[in-house]
Amino acid sequence: MTRRPSPRAVRLLASALGMGTLLTMAACMHDEDRTGVGTERRQAGPATSPTAPAAPAAQRASAAPPALTDVQARRALLTDADLGAPWAPTEGAALWRDALLKATADNAECGRLLDAVYTEELLGEPAGARAVAGFDDYDEGGQLRYQVTAAHRADVDKGLAWLRTMPQKCARFTAVGPHGDRQEVRVTEVGLPQAGDARQGLRLATRGELDGAPATLTLDLAAVRVGDDAIVLTNGGLTEPRTEYTVHALQVGAERLKQTRQESPAPPQTPVQGRSATPTPTPAPVQPQEQEGESEGEGQDWEQAQDQDQNPDQGSEQEEDQDLY
Repeated sequence: MTRRPSPRAVRLLASALGMGTLLTMAACMHDEDRTGVGTERRQAGPATSPTAPAAPAAQRASAAPPALTDVQARRALLTDADLGAPWAPTEGAALWRDALLKATADNAECGRLLDAVYTEELLGEPAGARAVAGFDDYDEGGQLRYQVTAAHRADVDKGLAWLRTMPQKCARFTAVGPHGDRQEVRVTEVGLPQAGDARQGLRLATRGELDGAPATLTLDLAAVRVGDDAIVLTNGGLTEPRTEYTVHALQVGAERLKQTRQESPAPPQTPVQGRSATPTPTPAPVQPQEQEGESEGEGQDWEQAQDQDQNPDQGSEQEEDQDLY
């Protein structure tokens, strides 16, 4: 015989079941609430992409300045007015150039320096625009050669670094002139003013023969970088050069080159003659206007006379019709 549970046991069991249900529901609600908060935090955070493309290098790098033009190079040159007396525009190459500069040397570096001085390419062959001006000092027989060239900044700095080594590598060496005569050459450093962005100065003295007589040629050599352009200068002759002219020329020239580069280019001009790429529409013919002194009757008479000239028969017919009436 099966015993029925007591009422108290039934109440205890129901209470336990109810409490378990409540605890289970609370746990589920807690888990859902915690899951919801985490989802909101993940959604509220910034969305990052580990493979986001970086900015193009062309946008990060600043735009390179345009290359120096031939017109700008000529405008940046010195004039004899900048140098003052006793300088005047040159009449040609000095006589001592071929006799004392066109020489060779056993030392490759020193021979390269002589070639650079003779060709006026202390920084190497120009890569773009180039303009040269020459001036003669008729009092002392000196000559100043000034040029502006377009170049790459790295190439100019490399050339300046090479020139700085010349007072050590080629302080004194022997060269052979074009007629086989031996020349004693010395190279020292010359201080330059704070012109441009980078610079180097040298003094080269070579002793040889000119027209069968002993002669010594002394030159100031200077190279200056102004932005991405360069200035090359030689100043000297058969007497010791006056370095103050070298300094003045570089100061004025570097500032002029800088200003020339800052000026905006002139707008293109419309050619007067020649066909244009875009056809120009032909304007409509202008009708002649009636002058103030011209009456309406005179205009009609002029038209009638013109008609009669074109159709003389028609005018005769009109006269016959009038006679009939």
